[in-house]
Amino acid sequence: MPSEENIIIHFTTRVRQLILQYNDCRKENAALAAKLVERDRTIQRLEQRLERVEREYGTLKATKMLVATDGDVDAAKARLNKLIRDVNKCITLLSEK
Repeated sequence: MPSEENIIIHFTTRVRQLILQYNDCRKENAALAAKLVERDRTIQRLEQRLERVEREYGTLKATKMLVATDGDVDAAKARLNKLIRDVNKCITLLSEK
């Protein structure tokens, strides 16, 4: 039967191992938390950029519409009719599948 001293030494060794594992997990958790914070910042920055680009796109689209109405109305109508035909072709192709 193992002596009480061996049992205590073995127990102490296991406790030290657990403490080391705990400290490693804490360090890993801190690193992961830092990555998460950085990822959240990146997401927020990208969302702000997306909103800005969408606003700019809306402005550009409105500007294009104004240019089309100020210019040759017949050319704008022809271009619009062509786009409608293209969309109808796409819808027809998709509905056949």
